[in-house]
Amino acid sequence: MRITVEQARALADRAMRAIGHDEGEARLIADHLIDCELRGVTYGGLARAVSIVERGMRTGVSRVPIRVVKDTPVSASIDGGDHIGYVVAHHAMTMAIEKALASGIAIVGANNTWYTGMLSYYAEMAAARGLVSLIASNASPWVAPHGATEGRFGTNPICVGFPSADEPVIWDIGTSAIMHAEVKLADALGQQLPEGVAFDATGRPTRDPVAALEGAFAAWGGHKGSGLGIVVQLLGVLAGSPAIPPEMAGFGLVIVAVRPDLLTSEDEFRRNVAAYAESVRGARPVDGGPPVRMPFDRSRAERTRRLAEDAIDVVDAVYSKLVELSATDV
Repeated sequence: MRITVEQARALADRAMRAIGHDEGEARLIADHLIDCELRGVTYGGLARAVSIVERGMRTGVSRVPIRVVKDTPVSASIDGGDHIGYVVAHHAMTMAIEKALASGIAIVGANNTWYTGMLSYYAEMAAARGLVSLIASNASPWVAPHGATEGRFGTNPICVGFPSADEPVIWDIGTSAIMHAEVKLADALGQQLPEGVAFDATGRPTRDPVAALEGAFAAWGGHKGSGLGIVVQLLGVLAGSPAIPPEMAGFGLVIVAVRPDLLTSEDEFRRNVAAYAESVRGARPVDGGPPVRMPFDRSRAERTRRLAEDAIDVVDAVYSKLVELSATDV
């Protein structure tokens, strides 16, 4: 079904409040989820809200405060108190921005969290303040290393963002062949997974999302993507997570934010980023192919289009489930 952006935001907000999030938390989580929908990352939008509510119904929403346990002018270590990563990572990026603007560079780690969402959401925050950022988040061991069929690292997104004289350049990927939220959505909709992205508990390839959730996902990009996933896992450990976090808990997140003028002229850097982006877009495409894009071009265009249309298409089953869960008294 099709609903307005504000209707979608209100639905996500009500669902978060239903499980005990306060007004500020619910608004922040809803904004993140709706940004996913606007950018066409539907598995991370309202469908993800269902998973968040279901987790909240199992464990309750943490009321332990988010704490800064180590703090210097250029660094901080945050205990997320088992709060969802959308809230913890936003807090961490806000700290990283403040420290980097003051000192030129900052590193902030957060642990004891889960579901950090789209890391590009936080990279946009940094780019808007003129900062280069690198963000990485580990997760439960849902993904098998290259050549294996048992999970040893998470879907493990990594993101790098650059401010520009034009639009910021942001690259945000997961290091698994399929994301956890995609598998959960396929399960909810009774759909099969693509070939070659998952194994069942016995190590056999599977297209069954339930079997994949009991087994492991494949790594993206063969041994190169597998190596990148392992690096992200260890960056999460640097932030204080266990080497292998438990199911949907104990994730680690690292943010590095840098002011460009530490190394070069900020204005010149921004101009060079913008010029380089146009150079990439101007590269000759393959015969019959579409124009070349920079990372984030598709997301930005989708968000602009959907905001102009003021419309979000939601799978009926997801909408109905959220309406049902929003009335839950936990």
